[in-house]
Amino acid sequence: MQRYLEIGRPELLGDHRSDGVFLTRRGHPMTRQAFWQLIKRYAVRAGITTDISPHTLRHAFATHLLNHGADLRSVQMLLGHSDLSTTQIYTHVARARLQSLHSAHHPRG
Repeated sequence: MQRYLEIGRPELLGDHRSDGVFLTRRGHPMTRQAFWQLIKRYAVRAGITTDISPHTLRHAFATHLLNHGADLRSVQMLLGHSDLSTTQIYTHVARARLQSLHSAHHPRG
C-alpha cells in the first residue's frame, strides 16, 4: 500500500487532482463497481472459485482480527462503525472458532 501511495498513485494521477485513494488508469477515482470487478478478476486469476466481493474481504478482515485477539472497539474503529452493535455481528464467527478450539483441546472434549 505504501508503495502504491508513493509511486503508483502519483503516476496514475498525473496532472489530475483527486481525494480518491484508488484511481483508474485515467487518474479518476475508482467507482465501487470498478473495485468490485477488479476483485473478481484477481480472484479468478488466483483460482478462487467461491463468490468474493469487497464485503467478503471486509468480513474476513474483521473476523480474522477478532479470531487473533483484537478487541471489539479496535475492530469497530477500523471498520468505521458508529455503533458497536454493528461490529458485534462479527463476533458470532469468532465465538464459533473459540468453541471449535475448546472442543479440540479441552480434556472433556
